[in-house]
Amino acid sequence: MRFLDTNVLLYAISTAPDEVAKRAVAQSLLDAEDWVLSVQVLQEFYVQATRVTKPERIQHEQAAALIEAWLRFKIQEITVPIVQAALEAKVRFQLSYWDAAIIEAARAAGCRQIYSEDLNAGQDYAGIRVINPFV
Repeated sequence: MRFLDTNVLLYAISTAPDEVAKRAVAQSLLDAEDWVLSVQVLQEFYVQATRVTKPERIQHEQAAALIEAWLRFKIQEITVPIVQAALEAKVRFQLSYWDAAIIEAARAAGCRQIYSEDLNAGQDYAGIRVINPFV
């Protein structure tokens, strides 16, 4: 199982001319079935995709339909133990809480890889390796 970060989902719906290549990569990734998302990733997607200040934002109905479609993947709930592990990882790896929560949700789901543009590509967070699919 592999974990997808929010930025992959956002690139998959991007209409920005300078993100055409990233959109193609993201859409290709979403064709696989072995992905894990977390509730946090779905929430972040919704907030960013529908943000009023975003020029190419999508409407609530579109975002909700995409989230519904992505429920075909394994979805990792955010639990108290994940929050506690994220708090520890935040300090240990000097990350934002939100990045640490992504790492710990991936760990809880049994993932060894996180596909993300936001975390340090190639870095290993105690057994969770980051892959930037856009490089």
